[in-house]
Amino acid sequence: MAGSKGDKYYNVFLKYKIWLVSKEEENILGDGKINLLKEIDKKGSLQSAVNTIGISYRKAWGNIKTAEEVLGFNLVEKHRGGQSGGTTTLTEEGKNLIKAYDELHKEIDITIKKTVKKFFNHLNDFK
Repeated sequence: MAGSKGDKYYNVFLKYKIWLVSKEEENILGDGKINLLKEIDKKGSLQSAVNTIGISYRKAWGNIKTAEEVLGFNLVEKHRGGQSGGTTTLTEEGKNLIKAYDELHKEIDITIKKTVKKFFNHLNDFK
């Protein structure tokens, strides 16, 4: 919200997205891919994770492989299974990346909220 009820910009909001990109501006990781990794960690299966999120297995696997290539380390480990199927687990690097990304996102959220509040207060002062 951009001020008190009745202020000129009361119904105006800021939305933003954060993602990591390569030198070539290729999208590596953002909220969607981080959520995919979190679901893999929770469910222990790429198939279960994609079913929950609602994206194709092929797209998810391609996104993970692209990120791994650019980052230079594995995010997940696949283990082939027998009758009960295989598992997919996060590597330590994958878990650390999620933690660091979440901390970065939290810090950016705090900074943006303060900055946006100042911005709208400044605009509302021009009545």
